[in-house]
Amino acid sequence: MKRELCGLMLATAVAAAAPSTGTAQAQAPIGVSYQPSLYWALPFHYATVKGWWKEVGLAPNFTTFPAGAPQIAAAPSKSWDVGGTGSVPAVLGAVRFNIVTIGITNDESKANAMMVRGDKFDAVKANPASLKGQRLLLTTNSTADYASRKCLVKMGLAANDMQFVNLGQAQIITAITSQNGDVAGVWAPNTYTLEDRANAKYLCSGADAGAAVPGALVVRADFAKERPEDVAKFLAVFLRGWSWAKANPQEARTLALDFYKQGGLEVTPRAMDQEFALRPTFGLDEQLTIMARDGKASTVDGWFGEIGKFIAEVGTIPANPEPKSYISDEYLKRVANDPKLRAFATEFDKK
Repeated sequence: MKRELCGLMLATAVAAAAPSTGTAQAQAPIGVSYQPSLYWALPFHYATVKGWWKEVGLAPNFTTFPAGAPQIAAAPSKSWDVGGTGSVPAVLGAVRFNIVTIGITNDESKANAMMVRGDKFDAVKANPASLKGQRLLLTTNSTADYASRKCLVKMGLAANDMQFVNLGQAQIITAITSQNGDVAGVWAPNTYTLEDRANAKYLCSGADAGAAVPGALVVRADFAKERPEDVAKFLAVFLRGWSWAKANPQEARTLALDFYKQGGLEVTPRAMDQEFALRPTFGLDEQLTIMARDGKASTVDGWFGEIGKFIAEVGTIPANPEPKSYISDEYLKRVANDPKLRAFATEFDKK
């Protein structure tokens, strides 16, 4: 009896250790970081709902953060491997933690803005100089910070003309809606929430101020070196998400509303329509085009060069890093040069 039991246990152990004979690939774990209820993170949700991670052999472990700065600060702990974040935190991460930007999540120039509470808007709009001495509620070292400072310059003001108050985005919404603040620097969908709850209006967006505000797809440099193929697979999944969303707009919006709700934020269908309308995204070939250097600085280099300049000027980093030192199209090229990954990433592009 004891011999039969031992034999059964051995057979069970061998069977458990044996590779699957099915068509599914072995699932490689990968840590994916993002901020909840944000438009550019939708491809991660679409991929989970549709089972795309498994199709490329990845098993994601998701970690979320309220903003980009704490997300980047967590990188040395290796709590995440790849992810999406704002361009300002991406540059900060490059300088401090060897974070590499490997693609663009979306163009959020119109989605980062200075907003004014409804009952104060007309007066401020008519006389921007009245902002001098007032408080500006924003999240420092963020894309909203960058866009707001560009807006102040556009309006003929200097950054030190206003009192910068560093708050999380949820705290900003609470302050404005409770009339404990009048002017805020926020990113969508918080912009829509302020519109709905405080009748707040857009004073100036990054786009209005001529500031390009891209979102960044990022990876820890050590992880990229160890597992470059998995980084390419991650990119392929992300790109497929936008490809599918453009081909299936109604379902994409329905799933987006669910995703935002899961992150603790309920937005209206109208607000979601604004998200899709105001935030251009980039397919594989478009990504390769804006990342291409061809002997000169790429479009993305130019965007991030301006952002690095801003972060250096405010004293967050000692100097503006050379974009080519932390921006790489190597992994996008891996997707493009792998027939299966390219087909996977672009399947819905022409549908």
